[in-house]
Amino acid sequence: MKFRLFEGGGGMAYKRVLLKITGEALKGESHIFDRKRLDFLADEIKSIHGQVQLAIVIGGGNIVRGSYLTENFGTDSATADHIGMMATIQNALMLQDFLDREGLQTRVMTSIEVNKVAEPYIIRRALRHLEKGRVVVLAGGTGNSGVTTDTAAVLRASDIGADVVMKGTKVDGVYASDPMRNPDAKRYPKISYNEFLKRGLGGILDRSAVAQAEMKKMPIFIFKVFEQGNLLKAINGEAAGTLIS
Repeated sequence: MKFRLFEGGGGMAYKRVLLKITGEALKGESHIFDRKRLDFLADEIKSIHGQVQLAIVIGGGNIVRGSYLTENFGTDSATADHIGMMATIQNALMLQDFLDREGLQTRVMTSIEVNKVAEPYIIRRALRHLEKGRVVVLAGGTGNSGVTTDTAAVLRASDIGADVVMKGTKVDGVYASDPMRNPDAKRYPKISYNEFLKRGLGGILDRSAVAQAEMKKMPIFIFKVFEQGNLLKAINGEAAGTLIS
């Protein structure tokens, strides 16, 4: 099922989109970064440049997850989470480099101050960048321990007045069971926040993020990011996926 998320008299009513990308989207088979994947993502992002104002939140799972450090090294959760936040900053800088090569004006803004390489996250400054057509890459989560990057994406989307959070993943939406293991798994084209939480449909999206999205009345669209042209289809409301609203 394909559908338009927001329709107005002149078609799509998007002005501003927050794209959430998992850090693992940057990962190769033998290294934390893969050139082909970064080139692909940069091309996809360039394809929508000028059509919407775009902010990006990127995870850090290709480098390290805080939960892994806590479980395997006994690192206290606050320290582990801050190490994970630093991983997202590395990813943001890497993505910025590839976007710059495509001729896009970008700004990396972080919740943890690293002034030599990025700007501090200030809502009004982020809005000015977006209004000038710059791609804003937001890193460092919220700067607070215990908050996932999915939840950070919802909170940042609310901050900047985004129309929608689009989460690009390796699958084309939310399924009743793991589609990698069950080829007959049912995909939900649309599901309410409450139904998502009631059915326990975690895995592809943190439940805490969905709970925050419900509070903020922020729709989330889950789609398959590694399919050429799919990001453009997503912002035009033509991509297969799942709308949580």
